[in-house]
Amino acid sequence: MIKHFIINKYIGKEFIKIVFSMSCIFFFLGFILNLFEEINFFKDFDVGIKIPILLSILFVPNLLYNMFPFIILLSGIWFFLKIKKNDEIIALKISGLSNISVLIIPSILSFVIGIFFITMFNPITSTFVKKYEIIKGSYERDQDYLAAITVNGIWIKEKRLGVNNIIKSTKLEKNNLLEVSIYQFDNNDNFIKRIEAKSADISSEEWIIKDAKIINDEGKIIAENIKEISYRSVYDINKIKSIYSNLDTISFWQLNDEIQLLEKRGYSSREMRAKFQESLAFPPFLLSMILLSGVFTLGIGFKESTWKYIFISIITSVLVFYFNRFSAALGKTDKLPIEVSVWMPILIIFIFSAIGLIHANQK
Repeated sequence: MIKHFIINKYIGKEFIKIVFSMSCIFFFLGFILNLFEEINFFKDFDVGIKIPILLSILFVPNLLYNMFPFIILLSGIWFFLKIKKNDEIIALKISGLSNISVLIIPSILSFVIGIFFITMFNPITSTFVKKYEIIKGSYERDQDYLAAITVNGIWIKEKRLGVNNIIKSTKLEKNNLLEVSIYQFDNNDNFIKRIEAKSADISSEEWIIKDAKIINDEGKIIAENIKEISYRSVYDINKIKSIYSNLDTISFWQLNDEIQLLEKRGYSSREMRAKFQESLAFPPFLLSMILLSGVFTLGIGFKESTWKYIFISIITSVLVFYFNRFSAALGKTDKLPIEVSVWMPILIIFIFSAIGLIHANQK
């Protein structure tokens, strides 16, 4: 018992060291690549190097989070290849451990790391991404336009023909905003008038506002029972629905509340629900990656050719990535149930790994 405890402690320590080293490699590579991108973005701004460095520091942790399944795959291959080349695998087998037994500690650690990433690391990265978008957004060309969904309704800010418009709606129903209020201000933020309407068809950027009334700056109704008013906006139904295009700004703990908010406001929550399922599947996904790495190293021998392991690692990472993206796309476009689209790739990897590990354990 004590002997197995010492062996398992050694396996766990070596595996964590390799995961940490691989994470550092990916972090610094991601930092350098993103820094060049930020420098290119700010080439027309007099901001120096501090802002690009700050933005890269804020952005790269989220990149590391998204790439972590492949970091685990590469770390697993590195670890198992190391103990094979150093003949440690032979010593472990002499101690009474099988190939599957060697996988147990890295598998448990991968699953635990996955839970840590979802529950603790993800809220940090989502906060960083929000800060990243706020800082970078302040340098964007279009600062006169904004759309947001809050507990108080749907809010839109836009500037048109020298007039600042703030638009509020209670919810979205198909292509219509319901219970619409349009507040108009001049360039000095002086209130001009308010338009109240039952609905607004936003199928195109040329909105059709229905059953409207106009109230002046003194609160007097100057026109009412207007059947239709045309209103030109920079937003249409597609742009409004893409408000949550960057789901990385939403942490795991906020997803359920955001799903309920979207559904209450009449928005499709498919992408948000897919994100929630992907978060739940993250620890099993890491586990499947470590099992897959065990199949490639303990179950398949390439006569100590490191380059062949590197090649198969790259090919596998690419195939898993695109298979995941393809399956997720089927879920988001309603071709498959969201749960099936998220969990199916992981289940397939588990089945493949189980078959491979049965073969590996016989060696």
